[in-house]
Amino acid sequence: MQQKQESGQHEESIEIPLERIDSGTLRKMVEEFVTREWSELTDADVSLDAKVDQVLSQLHNGQARVVYDALSQSCNLVPCR
Repeated sequence: MQQKQESGQHEESIEIPLERIDSGTLRKMVEEFVTREWSELTDADVSLDAKVDQVLSQLHNGQARVVYDALSQSCNLVPCR
C-alpha cells in the first residue's frame, strides 16, 4: 500500500495484482484507458486491439500496474517508475 501526502491531502492507493482481476474485466479496463488516454494522439493507423495488446503487454511485463485509488474509488493504469 502506498500513501502520499500532497498539498495537505491524504491520498491512499493500492496496487491490484493482475492475477486478482478477471481477464475480461482487465481487458475492458485497458480498453477504457486506451480510448480515454490516447484519443488525442495522431496514431489513427493503430487499431484499438493493437493499443490494448500493447498496454496488456506492459502490465504483464511489469512496466505498468493497476492501482485502486481509495479517495476516488476508482482504478487506473499507471506506469512503473
